[in-house]
Amino acid sequence: MKKNLLFVIPGLSAGGGEKSLVSLLNQLDFNLYNVDLFLLNHDGIFMDLIPREVNILPLPKDYKIFSMPFHKSIFKFLIHGRILLSYYRTLFSVNNKKTKNESLKEQDNWKYLSKALSCLDKNYDVAVGFLEKTSTYFCVEKVKADKKIGWVHIDYNKLGMDPNYDIRYFNKLNHIVTVSEECANILREKFPTEQNKVRVIHNIVSPAAIKMMADENSSNVFNKKSNEIIILSIGRLHYQKGFELAIGACKNLVELGYKIKWHVIGEGEERTKLTGLINKYNLQDHFILLGVKPNPYPYIKQADIFVMTSRFEGKSIAIDEAKILNKPIVVTNYPTARDQLQTGIDGLIVDMDPKDISKGIEKLIKEKSYREQIISALATQHLGTEDEIKKFYQII
Repeated sequence: MKKNLLFVIPGLSAGGGEKSLVSLLNQLDFNLYNVDLFLLNHDGIFMDLIPREVNILPLPKDYKIFSMPFHKSIFKFLIHGRILLSYYRTLFSVNNKKTKNESLKEQDNWKYLSKALSCLDKNYDVAVGFLEKTSTYFCVEKVKADKKIGWVHIDYNKLGMDPNYDIRYFNKLNHIVTVSEECANILREKFPTEQNKVRVIHNIVSPAAIKMMADENSSNVFNKKSNEIIILSIGRLHYQKGFELAIGACKNLVELGYKIKWHVIGEGEERTKLTGLINKYNLQDHFILLGVKPNPYPYIKQADIFVMTSRFEGKSIAIDEAKILNKPIVVTNYPTARDQLQTGIDGLIVDMDPKDISKGIEKLIKEKSYREQIISALATQHLGTEDEIKKFYQII
């Protein structure tokens, strides 16, 4: 008899965790499992990549109203006599304005948001909250399942969350999955009573699929000129990704006379701030915010150098993808960087500083033999992680 699985994630608009879920779903054996997916947002660039065998659950009516703009939501609740929900919607809005830290905001908001979400009727063999915070809280409080799993895709110490809030949920989980050994060690230290629950399952990446998608667009996606160096970064326009450091490094390289174009694939709340910096340094022709691209792989393939300027990561899918497409990589020295890269062998790890980032890039530009050595090393690595699905099967 097939097992019934449920996956929960807020949405599939963009992001490493979201891409990781889509990859996992595409590796599942649907002869063994019936799979439901609960999303709080049914839009997003990865929606079309969900396997047809996956059943996407409908949104609850109350949540649809709760997620409307504030005044429209309050009006709808009041005309239907839902006084309590209008009260919780008001508190949700107040908390959004009051709390600055995004992670604490999401934790605090759960007590209001949860009022608009009823428990699911179905009993599951396994329920998986595939992203930290809301996904896990929903799994614990709103799902009936024999086994419950929470997934943490990031260095927990860097999120600024309240561990006293999460421990109440973590102690109700059967397993806490994370994406690297370093992230696992951090969770074990932060939650010593739950350390035996922590498991590592690396993000699933398929070299064959990535290379096939990289060849889908053979045109010159960057409109590159023969004397230009193309640098690419991928990530949400968010403080975590450190793109203001990238802009500073770009400024240094342009001042040194290098003909570079640095492109960023991603969207987010820091677009206005980053655009202001680009304009301030007159880098409009050198640092380009491309927005979200459903298929980023032709861009990775056609770039000369891949750069990640993050302040923290769990395990970056973008780095794995750049390695698969044999791109020389420069990453900042965040705590988990060495889980993915050996400096001087398959890339460069540099200080979290615009000057050092630009020095790393300059080294790859100037020393062609060094760059080719890294490309050759990447070409010999076994980079597929499709077998990670076996670890998932083991814990379910």
